[in-house]
Amino acid sequence: MAYRTLISVAELHALLAAGEEVLILDCEFELGAPDKGREAYLGGHLPGARYAHLDDDLAAPSDGTNGRHPLPSPVAFAAWLRRQGLKQGQQVVACDSSGGAWAARAWWLLNWVGHDVVAVLDGGKQAWAQAGLPAETGPAGPVRPGDFAAQPPLVAAPVSAAEVLANIEGAAAQVLDARDPLRFRGDPNPIDPVAGHIPGARNRFFRDNLGPDGRFRPAAELAEAFLRLLDGKPAVLSCGSGVTACHNALAMAHAGLSGARLYPGSWSEWIADPARPVETGAC
Repeated sequence: MAYRTLISVAELHALLAAGEEVLILDCEFELGAPDKGREAYLGGHLPGARYAHLDDDLAAPSDGTNGRHPLPSPVAFAAWLRRQGLKQGQQVVACDSSGGAWAARAWWLLNWVGHDVVAVLDGGKQAWAQAGLPAETGPAGPVRPGDFAAQPPLVAAPVSAAEVLANIEGAAAQVLDARDPLRFRGDPNPIDPVAGHIPGARNRFFRDNLGPDGRFRPAAELAEAFLRLLDGKPAVLSCGSGVTACHNALAMAHAGLSGARLYPGSWSEWIADPARPVETGAC
């Protein structure tokens, strides 16, 4: 059985117990402290998991105008996946301990390079530990390179800043901003040198996709929430740097809603050009 959005701890454990080859990507990360994710990985991770660093592996270098986490090139990302041992058609599971905030980026990127058998571990590393399942420490061991090659994207084409700007007047698409409500509203914060949001955007804080137990809310509940915000329009997904916006993409896919487009540069790219308009206040 292939998993394409979410996978439970029990389902992943069953795959591994049956001897299935699963590539597990530990995407642990902390904004403002980019070394802490790797340190946490070394301190404990799912057996066989390999570490995926947001800055180094799941993004390209920023040039100061294209956002904090630009998309890597498909060729470079596919080569990195091969070095992790990925084979064509192999199940991938991405995980973290932040409700899928970083793992969802890996999920979106894998779909972007044409690999659809990828899921995020529902409940994350905490759920694995709570189930009493084993963990490993230290660096990943050597692995034989896989044969994965990038295929046509399985997600809608990303949106450019120019397209987002052009959309403001006609509002043919609805921008959904995954940042927390305070940042969206425009309260001063240490992350955004310019506070606020893209004019016309609506706020869908990515953590609202999760229930109190840290697992994703039921598909029907998610569908209702997103459809209410979209009001019949296609979705453009934004956040601070194109990362947690992928969490909304995952939630929509889990809810059976297709066609959402990612704005990879997001707010950090948007505010790099002072000519681009900024709006403040809740919506």
